[in-house]
Amino acid sequence: MNRLHALFFLLISITVFQSCGGPDKSTKIDLTKNYKIGFYNVENLFDTLNNPDKFDDDFTPTGKLEWNTDRYNKKLASLDKVIAGMAYPTLLGICEIENEAVLKDLAANTGMSKHDYGIVHYESPDKRGIDCALMYQKKYFKVESSNNIRVDFPADIAEGYTSRDIIYVKGKLLNTHTLHVFVNHWPSRRGGLEKSEPKRILVAQHVRDAVDKIFAKDPNANIVILGDMNDEPDNNSVKKTLNAGMVMDDIQPSMLYNCMAKMDQQNLGTYNYRGNWNMLDHIITSSNLLKSSSKIQVQKPTIFSEEWMMYKNPKYGATPNRTYGGPNYYGGYSDHLPVYVELKFK
Repeated sequence: MNRLHALFFLLISITVFQSCGGPDKSTKIDLTKNYKIGFYNVENLFDTLNNPDKFDDDFTPTGKLEWNTDRYNKKLASLDKVIAGMAYPTLLGICEIENEAVLKDLAANTGMSKHDYGIVHYESPDKRGIDCALMYQKKYFKVESSNNIRVDFPADIAEGYTSRDIIYVKGKLLNTHTLHVFVNHWPSRRGGLEKSEPKRILVAQHVRDAVDKIFAKDPNANIVILGDMNDEPDNNSVKKTLNAGMVMDDIQPSMLYNCMAKMDQQNLGTYNYRGNWNMLDHIITSSNLLKSSSKIQVQKPTIFSEEWMMYKNPKYGATPNRTYGGPNYYGGYSDHLPVYVELKFK
């Protein structure tokens, strides 16, 4: 074999090796990078177009809220400022978005464009037209499968009621760690806590059923549940139905733990209702992500809050500076604060 033939076969061998799953240097763990998983209720990120199948008329230029292109673009820039403040999480659960188009605008027309975010979104039957989604940096997370979990409400709980689908995504983090992610936005407390609670318990049961199926195949599965549950860590839907307890020193296998529960006990929260902080936005993980022996750990649960995100209410103190308060346009960020956890690799 002459040198030319030897070189040819060497190049073919390298190509075959790479195509069969050779190492991808671009996704090696960079210990100088701060990998994060976050969640953000972005408060009604609507486009300016009227969807005749949804109750979105207010969010149009001629609607009650006078939602126009300038306000829409300001909203995108404001959300990007918050997400940039979190150092652009590797994975970011989102809720209260109208459709995939608004997320594409957010990913392409702001600072997020530098981080090449992918989107997992499904159109839900919510009558207002708001959905959940997962945004992820393609360089660090590869989606293997995804689906939407539809919740049908029986007449004895809420006849004719519809809500947001639960988004489920399975993927590989840094080409190594399999991660199961659920993004949620549970039914609101409209009508009162007690009257509305059965709706949230029903949704929580759907999440719990999906988690149990994963645990049945792999008791050490890495599971992350993100969302605005419209309930707090000690409410029945979260603590009993989902069975997500407080993170303790003694971590039990095949269990769920609420990373935000300790902060809730300290009277911290993500949503301020008349001066009272409520921990409505959650990051819940499986026990394997909390064990010191695990190759990947969730650490440092954080409510992201900066002074520039807040409005100093003369009666209730500092509250999240929202986009709208009723029909009044304030031009703020969101009525919720985002949350995140950091990832540590071994």
